Formats: sequence, C-alpha cells, structure tokens
Amino acid sequence: MANASAPEQRGGTSVRMSAFDRLPWRRMILIALAIGIAAFVIWGSWKTLSLPKGEAYTGASWRNFVILGIAQGAILALLALGYTLVYGILKMINFAHGEVFMAGAFGSFFFGDAYVKSGFMDRHPIPALLILFLTAIVISVCVAVLLERIAYRPLRHSPRLVPLITAIGASLFLQNTARGLFGTKTRGYPKPEILTGNWSIFGLPIARIQVVVFVVSVVAMILLQLFVTRTKTGKSMRAVSEDQEIASLMGIDVDRIVVTTFAIGGVLAGIAGVLYALTFEQVTFFMGFRPGIAAFTAAVLGGIGSIGGAALGGFALGMLQSIGPALLLTGIGVPSPFQLKDVVTFAVLVLVLIFRPGGLLGSGGAEKV
Repeated sequence: MANASAPEQRGGTSVRMSAFDRLPWRRMILIALAIGIAAFVIWGSWKTLSLPKGEAYTGASWRNFVILGIAQGAILALLALGYTLVYGILKMINFAHGEVFMAGAFGSFFFGDAYVKSGFMDRHPIPALLILFLTAIVISVCVAVLLERIAYRPLRHSPRLVPLITAIGASLFLQNTARGLFGTKTRGYPKPEILTGNWSIFGLPIARIQVVVFVVSVVAMILLQLFVTRTKTGKSMRAVSEDQEIASLMGIDVDRIVVTTFAIGGVLAGIAGVLYALTFEQVTFFMGFRPGIAAFTAAVLGGIGSIGGAALGGFALGMLQSIGPALLLTGIGVPSPFQLKDVVTFAVLVLVLIFRPGGLLGSGGAEKV
C-alpha cells in the first residue's frame, strides 16, 4: 500500500507544483508595486498639502514650480531629441550627447565673458546672444560630427554593446578633456541685463529667461518637425530609420544622412547648452552628465525613437523634477527635498522600463538597445 500511494503523492505534488509555477508572478508583483507607488504618491501629496499654513507652500510657490518645470522641460526636450534622432537612425544610445551639450555651452562662455567685460553684452544684447548661440551650435556640431566619424562609424556594423561602451568611453574622454583644458572650477555664465527681471504674462510674473527658454525651444522643435516631415533630407532620414539597406538601394547616401543626424543633434545640443547656462548662470566640465541622463530618461519616457515622444517626455520629466520633490517629500519630513531630484529622474527611468519599456508614445514593448 505504501508503494502504491507514493506515486500518487508524487503525482499530487507534481500537480500542485505545476499550478504554483503557472501563477502570473510577474503580473502580481507589478500590480503590487503599482499599488505601493500609488499609495506613496497619495500619502506624500496629502501630507504636503495638509501642512499648516506657516509651513505649507504658497500658491505663488506652486506657480513658480510649474513655470520652472516647463523651462527645464524645454531644455530636456531639446537634448532628448538628440538622443532619439540618433537612436532612430543607428539604434544606439549616444551617451556622449551630454558632453556635446557641455562643449557648446563652454565654448560660448568665453565669448560671453569677453562681451560682458567690454560692455558689448548690455549695449547690444540681441547680436551678442545670437553670437553665443551660433558659437555653441558650431562647436557642438563639430564635436558631434567628429564623434560619429571617429568613434561610431568604424563600429556601425558591430554588436550593439560595442558602440554603447564606446559612447560611454567618449563621454568620459570629453569630460576629462574639458577638465584638463578649462579646469575644475565652476565659472559664472554671463547674462545680459535685458534677461533679468520678470515679464507679466496674463497677469503672472514670469522670469524673462524662462520665457526665452520656452519660446526658443518650441521654435526649434517646430522647425525640426518641419524639417523631418517636409524636406527631402528629412524624408531620407525617415527612410534610413526604417531600413538602411533598402534606403541605400534606393540611392540614399546613408553615411551623409547619419552625419546630418548627428549634426542636427549637435545644433539642438548647442541651443540647449546656451539656454541651460543662461538659466543657471554657470558652466563646468561636468555639466553635461546630469542633464544628459535626464534627457535620456525623457527620451525613454516619451518613446525612444519618437520625436513627439522626446518632446513630451522632456516636458513631463521637467515638471516631475520641479514639482515631485516638493509635493512628495516635504510633507514626510525629508530634509532638502530638492537635492533629491536626481532620485526622481532615476525612479522614473526604472518605472518606465518596468511598466512600459516602449514609452508613452511607443509600442509598449521593450526596445533592444
């Protein structure tokens, strides 16, 4: 009887193990994680919003958070577009794009510093700002094109991990090159007098530099969209993005399109570099790292490879970085919550990769990088 019952017990155990293994553990863990995140957001927000009057943020403070978030988001959107353009063409992440941004800002700093000392910046602010933007664009485009030609083109047909590691190495090389040339100290970036103070828009006082950041960024994004959708080169970029081999058989010069893509990314990075430097009034050799990671997160959040997604992700992440620490952490007694905005950036990146790897405007599936 014992021998007869043993197979039944083993068989019963086998059935129970199979049913256990068939449970949707991944879905259950994701649901539990989502519930936990939602509970934390509701709890942190409630604690902050229910603070007593002397400790709570005023309506003007929340308004400033929103405006700052929009300005930061505009800069991140410009940078994220550089990531998404390169990924759309080459299916690689150019982690050195933050240093392209840094190079443009640092290059324009020397012109701005000379203009302030000579008084040209305040006497002729519009020409001075145009020269700063043009200088940053030229330097960023040169760095981006050289990166493509020297670091990425020889590895174009290598496994994806190889150019990814190369991009990280190029980022470190450019950081330390700037450190060796310009030193480690943080330099104050000059700002013309015309951009100090506020403008009243619909009765709301908004910093002039934030208005300029938003307007310039939106115009740049609209021009990029028109370029990609209306010009012959833009249509060629879309064709190469779909299939490089078929595009080359149709007579499209793939190498020229790739260089053009890096150059456009450099233009956007140069513009973003000057806007960032004018907003925070400082430049340093390490200034490209955090905005670069944040812009990459914005590109993933919106849907890597999607121009509209990069813009949406940039503005969304800018708002999260500006409002999130104050709303979620102040009420629970976290000291200096604004020092933790990078935590918000990486938390968003992790959550997007877990719940929707394709991004907000992507397919929802995981992208192979």
